[in-house]
Amino acid sequence: MSERYNKQLKKQSGIKNGIVGGIIGGATVALLGTGILFGSGTLEMSKDDVDMNKPVVTEEATSDSGTTNVSLNITTATTEAVESVQEAVVSVINLKQNAGNPFGFVIPQTESSDDDDLVTNGTGSGVIYKKEDGTAYVVTNNHVISGADAVEVLMKDGTKIEAEIVGADVWTDLAVLAISSEHVDVIAEFGNSDNLNVGEPAIAIGSPLGTEFATSVTQGIVSATERTVETDINGDGVVDWDVTAIQTDASINPGNSGGALINIGGQVIGINSMKIASSNVEGMGFAIPSNDVVRIIAELEANGEVIRPVLGVSMMDLQQVSVSQQRNILKLPEDVTTGVVVSDVQGLSAASEAGIEQYDVIVGMDGDEITNMVELRKILYRQEVGATVPVDLYRNGERMTISVKLTDGQEQL
Repeated sequence: MSERYNKQLKKQSGIKNGIVGGIIGGATVALLGTGILFGSGTLEMSKDDVDMNKPVVTEEATSDSGTTNVSLNITTATTEAVESVQEAVVSVINLKQNAGNPFGFVIPQTESSDDDDLVTNGTGSGVIYKKEDGTAYVVTNNHVISGADAVEVLMKDGTKIEAEIVGADVWTDLAVLAISSEHVDVIAEFGNSDNLNVGEPAIAIGSPLGTEFATSVTQGIVSATERTVETDINGDGVVDWDVTAIQTDASINPGNSGGALINIGGQVIGINSMKIASSNVEGMGFAIPSNDVVRIIAELEANGEVIRPVLGVSMMDLQQVSVSQQRNILKLPEDVTTGVVVSDVQGLSAASEAGIEQYDVIVGMDGDEITNMVELRKILYRQEVGATVPVDLYRNGERMTISVKLTDGQEQL
């Protein structure tokens, strides 16, 4: 793995990577283990297009019994779309060092035995999107490669290639891998996810349930183009972020994470990321929109991380604090019922330099009201590093505004 990414992992050691979604009539879970978008995003089907999709019937020899074997050569827009991109969709294998052995005693190791100690920790999918100077780049989900000691990519033809983690981002659940381009013949093309229409075909390609079912294909439609899904990033049961995703009813299963959601033109319109898992729910999968993917992977290629402004504080939603503590400890007026409580301020951070203190309650930033941590992150992350923003807060019952010069870092806030 790159030294740059290893440094990033140390910074993020407090964060449990991987999306574990909020409850929406069931659990939103991360998935480990028909117009072409040209310009306006519409395509009028000509008569010739329809005729192309008719099966070609070939009659074979008649047997002695008088029956005839008939072969159908069926080519449709769907089969053509899949054929154009399927070889660019790969399996991503998360490998961990084997912690022990079944014999109960130490087995002598040779110098060349390091790879033998690696065992499969999980599998997902990925999409090859770029080939340059002998290197091919693969986009996958952050939770697919989280915690890996090594990563391998399994090509459609069965070739395994060692991969290097170029960078990863926990908030968007995206990661970029680099592999040798020696065995790469096809790269995927990104479509414009802003031009999607509800009801247009959507095709999912990935490795559901592991490499045994690599490059499986399922088809459905785009059910919604901008669906907000609550997610718990660190597994503490508290919603940390709202993901804006494409919703589809194309079948998505564990192992599809990081795979491609394509349109009928074979363009990648999303990276499959999560689904709602419930016995009462069918056909609710979610993909990260391609336009968001393109922006994030460019940053990961350049920096190994997504650089965002931070305050340098630990926080909790005011609604998690009892009413008696709101009145007796925070000294809040009775009409203040929402906001974000500062539970700790890091030294030499933007917050400490600006004078923000423990138990301050932030209720606004840059002119926008803040009712919880998700809103605070959204407002904070749209700012520029180095910008000075006004922060509205309550301290000992008094409302005040403090100017904060934002710095960059890997802290949650």
